[in-house]
Amino acid sequence: MILMKNTIYRMLLVGTLLLSGAGMQAQEFGLQLYSLRNQFSQDVEGSLAQIRDWGVTYIEGGGTYGYTQEEFLELLGKYGLKTAGIGASYDELRDQPEAVAEKAKAFGASYVMCAWIPHKGDAFGLKETEEAIAVFNRAGKVMEAAGLTLAYHAHGYEFRSYGEVTLFDLMAQQAEHFAFEMDIYWVFHGGADPLELLNRYPDKWVLMHLKDMAQGVKGNDSGHEDVETNVVLGTGQIDVAALVRRGAELGIRYMFIEDESSRVLEQVPQSLTFLRGL
Repeated sequence: MILMKNTIYRMLLVGTLLLSGAGMQAQEFGLQLYSLRNQFSQDVEGSLAQIRDWGVTYIEGGGTYGYTQEEFLELLGKYGLKTAGIGASYDELRDQPEAVAEKAKAFGASYVMCAWIPHKGDAFGLKETEEAIAVFNRAGKVMEAAGLTLAYHAHGYEFRSYGEVTLFDLMAQQAEHFAFEMDIYWVFHGGADPLELLNRYPDKWVLMHLKDMAQGVKGNDSGHEDVETNVVLGTGQIDVAALVRRGAELGIRYMFIEDESSRVLEQVPQSLTFLRGL
């Protein structure tokens, strides 16, 4: 089902690009709201206004920051913001997938993403991987029935070796009812090559998080790093331009900036300028 939906979208995208003559025209550069978590804790409406003023329309979120869902949706409408995807926890997808789907539909989202598989300390291996595959395939069926796509956001620990492949390879190969969101920072930090992964599994990626890593930072497969290593797109170690272009060719429409640093208010406008110049 996901493969068919992706194939259809890519066919439409190719037609759009041929007609427009502009490779990036079909892309939407949005914002993952976690970027402004500190700002939201102080001024929710002001933060939404800031996003609008940056010229961003599409967001990835799902939280309501102390407002009722109805009130928050009204605020999104006031500032012209559209929710392309919402986040859901692993436990929610395991225990209440129908409720997650209902929430996503209320937000007008097309995607549900999960960003973390619970595990203790460094203990992430085959057992946790197989359990997650089962949870995501079951929840993914529920999302598909509601016209949604479930995407798992890898965080780095999935790139640990398992024989001649990685745990992520097992997930990708057995993902029947879910897809993936590529956070280019965490893929790179976890020791994988983001561009090679896009090419190895071209039909599995439906969303992207755009985040660059400061020069000199050495990654690992822990899934953790100092947030201050997030830098303006195009100034770090990752070839963001190549990944955005390849993502566009593969039909990945929504690419969300996620900047977790304390410099987010200064860095996001610069990152947007970089992206819009591609």
